[in-house]
Amino acid sequence: MCINTITERCMISTEQVARFIYEMGMLKRVSREGWKLIGLDHPESVAAHSLRAAQIGFILASMEEYDQPEHICTMLVFHDIGECRIGDIHKVGRRYIRSDEPTVVKDQVKDLQVIGEKILKLYDQIETQSTIEGIIGKDADLLEMAATACEYKQQGYHGTEDWLKNTKTRLRTKSAKDLFRALEETDPVSWWDGLKKISF
Repeated sequence: MCINTITERCMISTEQVARFIYEMGMLKRVSREGWKLIGLDHPESVAAHSLRAAQIGFILASMEEYDQPEHICTMLVFHDIGECRIGDIHKVGRRYIRSDEPTVVKDQVKDLQVIGEKILKLYDQIETQSTIEGIIGKDADLLEMAATACEYKQQGYHGTEDWLKNTKTRLRTKSAKDLFRALEETDPVSWWDGLKKISF
């Protein structure tokens, strides 16, 4: 354990940090396996999911008038890091395979000392949803999945309704429920309406 002062730094191994950084790169290569059940050959990566979930988390926390939305954003950046080692196991697979992701995350961060302890606390809040931060974070995670389901539905993939129905029942904050309705009612490609530059 180190003392955080201006003059004294944690005596953490930069090699261990480098190894952790390279491991986090795996999230760019691990795909969100559940979408393969509806016929997608190349669903988005876990890293892509985590990025938009973090962005949604910042917005959702602000809508819920939580005074540190960047805290929720940071939680979501780390919420799926265990999948670097065990992959993304979809719900059908989980019927037969049991994984211990909390233990995986503990192992991942154990050599990062105080930094690792901070990451583990962030991860635990979403995992347990025992704090308002964890509840908002989980809602943001679910909203990202809902947005992706709406995008795939718009592209003609069948089966996304199951994701949307299950997500709707799990949301806990009012703002998340309002955003969910808006996602269902908004055309996923409408964001660029009127933005095209017309040349003559």
